[in-house]
Amino acid sequence: MGKRKPFLLRIDEEVLEELKKWADDELRSLNGQIEFLLRRALRERRRGGRRTAEGGPGEAGAAGKEE
Repeated sequence: MGKRKPFLLRIDEEVLEELKKWADDELRSLNGQIEFLLRRALRERRRGGRRTAEGGPGEAGAAGKEE
């Protein structure tokens, strides 16, 4: 793993609360959960995973929207 750099993130309150709950459920810190999700998304991108109309992962609800 490379050198860690601090990074300021502005995020919607509702999204932040959901991420906190998800992190707690998976016994991760909020920062660890965000990094985990970003790494997973990058792996999927490198593998050429399915894309939605928005250009994101093709999983239902992955962009916070239900189909």
